[in-house]
Amino acid sequence: MPVIAPMPAARPARIPSQRDGADDTVAAGTTVDHLTETYRAHYRSLLGLAALLLDDTASCEDVVQEAFIRVHSARKRVRDPEKTLAYLRQTVVNLSRSALRRRILGLKLLSKPMPDMASAEEGAYDQLERDSLIKAMKGLQRRQREVLVLRYFADMTEAQVAETLGISLGSVKAYGSRGIAALRLAMGAPA
Repeated sequence: MPVIAPMPAARPARIPSQRDGADDTVAAGTTVDHLTETYRAHYRSLLGLAALLLDDTASCEDVVQEAFIRVHSARKRVRDPEKTLAYLRQTVVNLSRSALRRRILGLKLLSKPMPDMASAEEGAYDQLERDSLIKAMKGLQRRQREVLVLRYFADMTEAQVAETLGISLGSVKAYGSRGIAALRLAMGAPA
């Protein structure tokens, strides 16, 4: 992945007190330690997912960090710790959609276009754009792009993609096949 982010420092282990033991029996859901391990293990893959849905590195980092903050705030509602990563992926996808909507609204309200000035983040993203596959994916419909990114770049099964996007399994298959056909056409590959 072209996006490199700092890894969080390891936290020292806490010695539980009597009061902590009482809280642990009442609290259910994903623990802070499990969320920290998930952060360390999957931060870059989630950053890559956001990079394929958004168009600049800074927004990708913001989206992924916001996703972790939201999951941390709602960690007691994620009752099965094994579903923490799926919950994070869905949060990244939803926050990416929101970022794109805000950007579109901002462009509609803008009276004159902003001057084009390259920044370090845009330079890193320009390197991604050189790849013909990324260019072709930009021409896809939003839902086709989301299905293909989750299916092939995030290595999710069709059922996981359907659950993450909140659509049926048949819709995932239809968007996937139409997206692949559109990619073949855009990249000039034989059908």
